[in-house]
Amino acid sequence: MVEILDAWWSKFSGNLNWLVVLGLVGQAVFMARFVVQWIASERAGESVMPYAFWWLSLGGAGLLFAYAVAIADPVFIVGQSLGFIIYTRNLVLIRKAGRKARPVGG
Repeated sequence: MVEILDAWWSKFSGNLNWLVVLGLVGQAVFMARFVVQWIASERAGESVMPYAFWWLSLGGAGLLFAYAVAIADPVFIVGQSLGFIIYTRNLVLIRKAGRKARPVGG
């Protein structure tokens, strides 16, 4: 078992470079949005979508898109492109709704 783990670690650590780190950071940011959403929902006692969820989605998608372009993976590029557009649109809608909710002169 130790030999199997050692071989896996050797292969894993041998593949680490700035590009893989970029992909891992992007994935970590993207995964963090679910933790943020879960915590916000638990606090509210119902399912909610906090503002930070959309920013983490956008940041994670942007990093993963950059990674996908760097490794020239067309499937990954297309997959992240649509999400990036959707997350941006949600942030625009939230901002517009916030402007409407503010009192005049405020």
